[in-house]
Amino acid sequence: MGLFGKKRSSDKVDYDKLNELIIFSRNFMKFIFSVSIVALVVLLTYIAKEWNLFSIVGDILSILSPFFIGIILAWLLDPIVDFFQKKGVKRGIGATFVYVLLIVLIFVLGRLLMPTLIDQINDMIAGAPDIIKSLTEHFEKFTGWISKTYNVDGEIIKSTVNDVVNNLLYTVTVDGPSLVVSILSSIVSGGIDILLGFLIGFYMLLDFDDVKVQLAKVIPNKHRDEVTELTTKLNKTLRNFVYGTLVVMFILFICQSIGMSIAGISSPLVFALFCAITNIIPYLGPYIGGAPAVVIGFTMSPSIGLGVFISVLVCQLLESYLLTPVIQSKTMKLHPVTIIIGLLLFSHFFGIIGMLFATPVIACGKIIINFFIEKFDLFDEVEAE
Repeated sequence: MGLFGKKRSSDKVDYDKLNELIIFSRNFMKFIFSVSIVALVVLLTYIAKEWNLFSIVGDILSILSPFFIGIILAWLLDPIVDFFQKKGVKRGIGATFVYVLLIVLIFVLGRLLMPTLIDQINDMIAGAPDIIKSLTEHFEKFTGWISKTYNVDGEIIKSTVNDVVNNLLYTVTVDGPSLVVSILSSIVSGGIDILLGFLIGFYMLLDFDDVKVQLAKVIPNKHRDEVTELTTKLNKTLRNFVYGTLVVMFILFICQSIGMSIAGISSPLVFALFCAITNIIPYLGPYIGGAPAVVIGFTMSPSIGLGVFISVLVCQLLESYLLTPVIQSKTMKLHPVTIIIGLLLFSHFFGIIGMLFATPVIACGKIIINFFIEKFDLFDEVEAE
């Protein structure tokens, strides 16, 4: 206002700038809120690790593993059975057909791949001493070259690595048979759990709709629609991730098997399977899976090493620029930096297993956080008047 109560033009409120300030403040608060959620998750994870809660949960999961296997199977196969049900097929018939088809598919793949895979694993175990010896020789040549080129004493590094290699060689040659027996016993025990899980999953699949209805009744009526919406989004995200990951893994396994067989490396199926499994880890997985094959390939011969390297590189480009964009699209909808930070955190607390589950867990966390943001209008943007 002026001296005599007159309103000056300069006293007018700039609503555009005020709106920009409010939006910036809300975005900043949203950032603080997200950081606080991440910090809380990290803190709870640290407390759980210190109190050894993960070990207790792991024991419980191990005991109840058939039950969880059944739940996962029923959860994954339910959309397919629902599809047949919508086409007029009774749920029991549709579930039986899907289960029989799955068992036949597993049996055919097992008959085609397992004998060759087992033979290649045996050959790899038998040839491990020669591989380790070859790696040692190459490393000694490398340290000698480093010492001559850069005047660095590589004896300390060489002796340390030799000790590690000798211990590994002793473990492979002496403890190899007992290790094989331990692995076989674990496979048998795991096979029994899987069979029980398949049986439990079949019965759960028959009544999966009733299970969902009964679970929904536990939720209070006033929150039922909201929780149903949230679980639907979580189901869609996780299912798309699992389906897409399995398809990408299978195609990558086939491509790597062909490429490594052409390259001439021994046990190509073993290395191809390892590459396919580690590919679940975003960004870092291809390097973790391909590095051992390339190193061992170069110990056999430069041409084999180069061939394996080309195979890994081509398959990785195929996965990154064709398979994942087409099959998985943007299912996770996560920024690459967010995924990398999640990988670092989960690998620190849970190791390699944590890296496998980092992306879907973070994606689900994002969905849950966005759900509460929308529900309580925490960061509702203000429009200019």
